[in-house]
Amino acid sequence: MSETRPKQLLHLVFGGELDSVATTQFKDLDKLDIVGIYPNYATAYAAWKAKAQGTVDNAQMRYFIVHLHRLLDPEATAPKA
Repeated sequence: MSETRPKQLLHLVFGGELDSVATTQFKDLDKLDIVGIYPNYATAYAAWKAKAQGTVDNAQMRYFIVHLHRLLDPEATAPKA
């Protein structure tokens, strides 16, 4: 009997200080904070929220969630014609 695992929907959480609050241009790419890669949105969101709340005093610090599964398999998330 084969074991079925849930589909992995990988998400990357990362952030850094921006040049301006009006853009997503980072001040220094060498100082990007790669928080981690997570198996689903819920765990990625929890990690993002913790990092974002920890840097709330710096208006130029931003964290993002990237849907890696959409980049790895774009056909799976493309709208059906």
